[in-house]
Amino acid sequence: MIERIETGERSSKIVKHNGVAYLTGQVAEGETIQDQVRTCLEKIDALLEKAGSSREKMLRVTIWLADMQDFAGLNEVWNTWVPAGHAPARACGEAKLARPELKVEFIVDAAYE
Repeated sequence: MIERIETGERSSKIVKHNGVAYLTGQVAEGETIQDQVRTCLEKIDALLEKAGSSREKMLRVTIWLADMQDFAGLNEVWNTWVPAGHAPARACGEAKLARPELKVEFIVDAAYE
């Protein structure tokens, strides 16, 4: 069974299937990379909770940076957010994002019960 949560015309906020919750990409506004990362991670926390999951159950995270020069700033916030011993598989690359003010986008897949 596939469950879609907060489905709109273009996408769903969460799609659940076979024990995995797939979260829609998360972006945020803010002056610095750290501001945007913090806000994205807050949004991810809320979606994980809504999906019946948590940070400890993340399986894979894909991160797109508008500029790889922001990699250290991303990790500064990320490293304090990820629970010790529960780091997901992670990929990070550079991509042109939907709006010029965006510095980062997160895509998260997590197990749920």
